[in-house]
Amino acid sequence: MTTTEHAELAQNFLALHVPGSPLLLPNPWDVGTSKLFASLGCSALATTSSGFALSLGRPDYGIDREEALAHSAAIAAATPLPVTADLENGFAHDPEGVAATVDAAIETGLAGCSIEDHTRDAADPIYEIAHATERVAAAAEAAHGGPVRFVLTARAENHLHGRTDLGDTIKRLLAYERAGADVLYAPGLVEPADIAKVLDAVSLPVNVLALSGGPTVPELADLGVARVSIGSAFSLVAFEAAANAARELLGPGTLDFWESAGRARPFARAALAIENAR
Repeated sequence: MTTTEHAELAQNFLALHVPGSPLLLPNPWDVGTSKLFASLGCSALATTSSGFALSLGRPDYGIDREEALAHSAAIAAATPLPVTADLENGFAHDPEGVAATVDAAIETGLAGCSIEDHTRDAADPIYEIAHATERVAAAAEAAHGGPVRFVLTARAENHLHGRTDLGDTIKRLLAYERAGADVLYAPGLVEPADIAKVLDAVSLPVNVLALSGGPTVPELADLGVARVSIGSAFSLVAFEAAANAARELLGPGTLDFWESAGRARPFARAALAIENAR
């Protein structure tokens, strides 16, 4: 992929963020599921750090920077679709380390990435707002300073870590917007009124994590959401299906799981038919 092609890929990815007509962004966890989702008509993809970790038999936050970048490169190369990567907290606490991670991510062929304000410390899970904003500013400078205007999503993680102060979340998102982010994301919001308050407060496209009990995709579209992702959900669905098949084999010894396997064959063939555009 040439630099011009890469720049167009990132530009096209950002253009898919339309408030009221949200980009539906599934999260593959390997090359096979990347090809599967592309074959079903997806417009873009996003990696899932927890889904990838699960595929390696590790807990969430169980991968390191080099593993995440290599995984992102493999996903980005699997289809012609733009891919944004879940790069957790940038695998660094200091702004310079976050910028270095973004620089490296651009080299993988991704169209964008997300950086969160989670410290990876259970006792003190969220960076102080001034430091968090400096990290976003450094990431934005790296994302936008070269020939490829990389799409930076800034994440406010309060609601995934028991911090339900919506005012603080909005304050953070506004600070990240001023710091140069392209897309804003506060995972964990499920109340339509809360999502509406976020949308009213900011001017950038907003991504919402679709969660059980929260608004449906049409309802999120009506609110004005520009992007909808599902995190590790699909990887967990697949994990449950495999576990149920194994329980059937080890328990009654019946083979009804082959019915699901048979239904999956056409999808597998369609996924394998996708040419590698890289």
